[in-house]
Amino acid sequence: MLDPANPLMLALLWLTLGGVLTVLAVRTFRRDQREYRRFKRFRTTKRRQKMLRRWLLISFTLFGGLALLTLLASGAFAAPLLADVQSWPWVSWLLGVLAARPSLTAGVLVGLAIGVIAVTVIAIISVRNEGDEVVSLGDVQAILPRNRQELVLGGLLSINAGIVEELLFRLALPALLFATTGNAIVAVVLSLLLFGLMHSYQGLTGIIVTTVLGAVFMAIYVLTGSILITIIAHALLDLRSLVLIPMAIGGVHRIDGRRNPFAFKPTAKPATLTEAEPEVERASSDTAAEAEAPTPEPAPETAP
Repeated sequence: MLDPANPLMLALLWLTLGGVLTVLAVRTFRRDQREYRRFKRFRTTKRRQKMLRRWLLISFTLFGGLALLTLLASGAFAAPLLADVQSWPWVSWLLGVLAARPSLTAGVLVGLAIGVIAVTVIAIISVRNEGDEVVSLGDVQAILPRNRQELVLGGLLSINAGIVEELLFRLALPALLFATTGNAIVAVVLSLLLFGLMHSYQGLTGIIVTTVLGAVFMAIYVLTGSILITIIAHALLDLRSLVLIPMAIGGVHRIDGRRNPFAFKPTAKPATLTEAEPEVERASSDTAAEAEAPTPEPAPETAP
């Protein structure tokens, strides 16, 4: 671990921070936005799956690698940062209340879980009944899975994001910012802003929403003191968006991406076609059936 009390070590910490920020900026503002614009134009599931696999690999290696490197350089400051934040008056008071009333803590957690489930169920029922599109906060419609194969990749992306993003943005990067600046508020706020900006490909709404979600995850980490709980919460939230909702509304688990190479957008209601064959194929088969049907003979004329 690098000791910021040593001027040379402090310089190395700042150099590490500059490198991490540069990599994140290049990836976010030059690669992610360009690749997502391309991704939205893809019309075959083969190309979509290739890009999803690419994103999964890059996220695991890039963000995971940055988290590991940052923790090696400044991981010793994660615990002091957590203790500093927990000593803030309002945080300390809240921790005291939760510690004195374990039943209240359990009730809050259960209430949050029920609330998320209720909102999800209501949204699913509303969309299925009215036939509208899924309401999303941010430009994320294009990334929603459209068949079984994409659904698997969506699940892997969700689990991976929960692990590497929480390790980087809730544990490693705040520790590095705390080691370099010595200020817990700066460390927490900047890490949240960077987490939101990393999702700039989703537009301004996506940046705001992910920043708020980052704050929620940070609160969970501070109040529980466990990064594992935060990882699980993040992964479950992403699984809700990239697995549960596409299954419940679009019926994508019924669609075989191998038999259906076209990345057509599933309707709001579950697919009713056999093996979810593309609509163009069903239309062509109906037309062929009509063409093969015998033409009825005209009725004989009757004499006046």
